[in-house]
Amino acid sequence: MKFKIDPAIFSAFPGLHIGVVSAKGVDNHRDCPEILEKIKKIQREIRDNFDMGTLAKCPKIQNWRNAYTLFGAKPKKHRSSVENLYRLTLEGRDLRPINRLVDIYNYVSLCHMVPVGGDDLVQVEGDILLRFAKGDELFLPLGSSEMQKARDGEVVYADEREVLCRRWNWRESEKTKMKESTQDVLLVSEGLPPVTADEIQRIVTDLSRWVQQYCGGKINVGVLGIANSELEL
Repeated sequence: MKFKIDPAIFSAFPGLHIGVVSAKGVDNHRDCPEILEKIKKIQREIRDNFDMGTLAKCPKIQNWRNAYTLFGAKPKKHRSSVENLYRLTLEGRDLRPINRLVDIYNYVSLCHMVPVGGDDLVQVEGDILLRFAKGDELFLPLGSSEMQKARDGEVVYADEREVLCRRWNWRESEKTKMKESTQDVLLVSEGLPPVTADEIQRIVTDLSRWVQQYCGGKINVGVLGIANSELEL
């Protein structure tokens, strides 16, 4: 199984870098009090340093709004995952614990202000490709039982059968959501300029360290860009 990025994505989004952490044989059972305390701490820091106005002006938020606009999404209606986490925080809402892997990647996303997400690899069919949608692909939204179709031209993660995440990092799939029983996982951190390859490397180092410490497993790490656009998982 491979994770790949279509060359057309780099043409539309120069300077893109994707950090990849694959982990096999992890233990995702039970909450992790240490990670939950770290989330509470970073949420307090965010509330001390941002409000809705200053958040909107941050380059790391603006870059995703611009990207969403480019592929036809409305950024005020369809927010990037990282902007959504920050807005929930600034609205005074504490992130609820989900499971170790999801809590870890939410924490890393909050710390670095970049989108981070992932998939249960056991549920993936074939390779995973980051590409533009054709408009006829099926997608089962997280928490739903009704299939949708991706919109033509939006950026999606997809396997050989269906879409795994719509509008880049806006809505994940029910099919590949991480559960307590998840053992093999792919986590991605997404960097558009001004985020650099070096910063993405630091992020995947953090992400892999937390996964190893709290979930165990055999971990493989990589940073993909225009010169190296695929990774064996």
